[in-house]
Amino acid sequence: MADSFMALYPDSVPAARNRAARWGYEHGLMLKAIERVWQQTGDQKYLNYIVKTLDHSFPADGSILFYKAADYNLDNINSGRVVLTLMQQPGLDQQKYRRVAQLLHQQLAEQPTTKGGGYWHKKRYPYQIWLDGLYMAEPFAAEYAKLFNQPEGFDHVATQFAQVEKNLVDPKTGLLYHGYDESREQQWANKETGQSPNFWSRGMGWYAMALVDVLDYFPQNHPQRQQLIKDLQRLAPVLEKYQDPATGGWWQVTDQANRQGNYIETSASCMFVYALAKGARLGYIDKKYQEVAEKGYQGIVKKFVETQPNGLLALNGTVSVGGLGGNPYRDGSYEYYLSEPIKQNDFKGVGPFIMASVEMGK
Repeated sequence: MADSFMALYPDSVPAARNRAARWGYEHGLMLKAIERVWQQTGDQKYLNYIVKTLDHSFPADGSILFYKAADYNLDNINSGRVVLTLMQQPGLDQQKYRRVAQLLHQQLAEQPTTKGGGYWHKKRYPYQIWLDGLYMAEPFAAEYAKLFNQPEGFDHVATQFAQVEKNLVDPKTGLLYHGYDESREQQWANKETGQSPNFWSRGMGWYAMALVDVLDYFPQNHPQRQQLIKDLQRLAPVLEKYQDPATGGWWQVTDQANRQGNYIETSASCMFVYALAKGARLGYIDKKYQEVAEKGYQGIVKKFVETQPNGLLALNGTVSVGGLGGNPYRDGSYEYYLSEPIKQNDFKGVGPFIMASVEMGK
């Protein structure tokens, strides 16, 4: 799948014609997935591809193309994870990548927060915490804290997860709502709880992946490390419960199995497989979740992976986007989540599929 992706996007220039060259979370997600393939295979071509694609975003003046710190957009942080990898590679311009990482980290240092310390998802979404934001910012922040020896950074990371567990978990089902509005001003926000009305599987997928990934960097003796593991242990049986017994996948609107219009969604299924397989392999959750992951993975390969006439692999069934508010207004209703188009080879499906595949291979 990584080779197929690289064949589709062989060159990352010019940015206007090729979204792979844009600065954004999807581009960071794909390069992180390709990085995992490089680590697993040792094949230099994957690292070369990452360097070539990423370097297009870094002009000589030390800035990042298409990046505006003043947007305070958590989505813009995710590509920094690959920057941290390149910063550690001998033979590359480590100082350049170090500067870029510091620039991104500066945004987090100034990111506006709720009263509880949870990052606003973006400046234009004030007082709002979205599940997606945890994946966008926290694995980068945790690795940055480790590499730059800033232990207080781990406290900030732990706070973000604590705020999600406090404000977004539904006590009845254990599922997590997509968003939380501290101000209660959004039309989509419950006036009592501030929560959005539905459970969106990919939102929870981002959260699950963020949990298993930040644990890679958290010090063993950090007082909140055990809490993060408990958060994952709380989530795993919930994911098992809502897995579709027939396909092994997960529904776009998580708790509405077989309701008219609902469908098994690929990206969320890949994310859950990745998080459960990695969590079980590393001993954070019971080994039985490896079987849940295996069932999910086989279902994805069977139902969504297609070999095309040109020999390249394609991944079907990924919803293109899911959000709240904005213009036109997204109200978080069941109908809204089913209205977004489904795409082939969407980065948000292909990246997690590759990561899940590497994890299953381990």
